[in-house]
Amino acid sequence: MNWYELHNINTVDSPALLVYPERMRDNILAVKASVKDVQRLRPHVKTSKITEAAQLLIEEGIHKFKCATIAEAEMLGLAGAKDVLLAYQPVGPKIERLQELTDQYPDTKYSCLVDNAASAVAIAAQFATAQKVLPLYLDLNVGMNRTGIIPGAAALALYQELAHLPGVTPVGLHAYDGHLHDVDIAIRKEKCDAAYVPVQALAQAITDSGLPAPRIVAGGSPTFPIHAEREGVECSPGTFIFWDWGYQQHLPDQQYDYAAVLVTRVISIIDGERLCLDLGHKSVAAENPQPRVVFLNAPEALPVSQSEEHLVVKVADTAQYPVGTVLYGVPYHICPTVALYERVGVVEKNTCIAQWKVVARDRKIMI
Repeated sequence: MNWYELHNINTVDSPALLVYPERMRDNILAVKASVKDVQRLRPHVKTSKITEAAQLLIEEGIHKFKCATIAEAEMLGLAGAKDVLLAYQPVGPKIERLQELTDQYPDTKYSCLVDNAASAVAIAAQFATAQKVLPLYLDLNVGMNRTGIIPGAAALALYQELAHLPGVTPVGLHAYDGHLHDVDIAIRKEKCDAAYVPVQALAQAITDSGLPAPRIVAGGSPTFPIHAEREGVECSPGTFIFWDWGYQQHLPDQQYDYAAVLVTRVISIIDGERLCLDLGHKSVAAENPQPRVVFLNAPEALPVSQSEEHLVVKVADTAQYPVGTVLYGVPYHICPTVALYERVGVVEKNTCIAQWKVVARDRKIMI
């Protein structure tokens, strides 16, 4: 059998998402081998959102993590993570929820991002009232143009201001360069290095001002191999744990195994060339143009249209795919695909043996 196929497929309803722990472990070992010190890894858990996946990372000596939501931060607390950076600037009720997390999971050291004084003051007030001190990372805009302050004099002044606010303490810089995804690693490196120059200059300016040298958390999956070569920089790849078709095509310099696969079935035959599958927008991430999924056991199947619960694909001869035929597919983008599933099937030796709850797909677990 192919690695992704199931002996007990008749027990698995579709659409479904399957995960393969042995391949996940291989990917974790590969990402560890890419850095000299495992302590420089701070994986982003937005990809898996699964407690058991976080525990696989912890078992391999990875104890620092990044996340995007309070639920993901709580999942990491439940998993026993030692160090969690909420790579998101909390506003409104999120500030109180973050403070409650620090109460509920005292063995996990939480931190978050800020990029402006007003947010910093609000966060500081919440934690000072609770008689706590929250570590803060200054979020830097290095070209993503989404959040962050541009590294320079204003960023230095803000970092210095953080040092005088009761309830918080500045500990580092966060630079996410997710806009860099050139297929050619040489071009990607050139752009990444250029974007990093002002970050390094700001770090030096902070040290020169008399404050402790800031930690630096930089990059995501596309620039991970580049930042991995920088001494002392913490790296935050995330997709590696499952990998997907998009990164397989666009990051040829990174070799990870597919460890998450979609299961779908032929539910109707339209004509001699078109099939309908039970894999709609609600079953695979739909933010990208087609193809949003590539089928491992039917590479000729080309998606032509999609709606909420249906995917129409074109093939050479529909007679080869009778109603009920099972197709196994890899999504273009795995991260938002995972968030569409409440549970995933766990596969070992071509058998689905259990289910893991995608606990952090919800916006709230307990807090």
